[in-house]
Amino acid sequence: MKIHRLAPAEAGRYRALMLEAYRAHPQSFTTTATEREPLPLSWWQARVSDAEDATTQVYGIFDAQGELHGVVGLSRKKQLKTRHKVTLFGLYVVPPFRKQGFARQLVEHAMTEARLISHARLIQLSVSETNTAAVALYQHYGFEQYAREPFAIALEGEYLTKLHMWRMLD
Repeated sequence: MKIHRLAPAEAGRYRALMLEAYRAHPQSFTTTATEREPLPLSWWQARVSDAEDATTQVYGIFDAQGELHGVVGLSRKKQLKTRHKVTLFGLYVVPPFRKQGFARQLVEHAMTEARLISHARLIQLSVSETNTAAVALYQHYGFEQYAREPFAIALEGEYLTKLHMWRMLD
């Protein structure tokens, strides 16, 4: 398996994977396939921009045949007062490739890349409280909960809680 930063030419593959994720795991994402599906390919291309000053970076894990099996993203702010924070988002591995360490590889890669971002000192994320596998993964990498947000996601008449987690990058 190989991990690399996605480029605009891979936006269609990223879009397909994330729409699958939103449909299969609506409790894990704050957006929906219904909201993202109509967005033009240019929106997805901007999300995986390979420009030096891009505020988001998305990394994919690929097999030897070049098939995309998982993704993770990093987002950063440009404002002087918040540029020390990086946000990890959108971790997803397709079902046939779970429990093989791909999510761990993606998180490790994202943390390594986050350390390369100028001024970055900490990494944060939010995760659905019911996603115990993801919570355990993040805890394994030293993320600690700093807040619990009840009613964070409204899903089919139910409300889900998000945990907000962080860790220093050094």
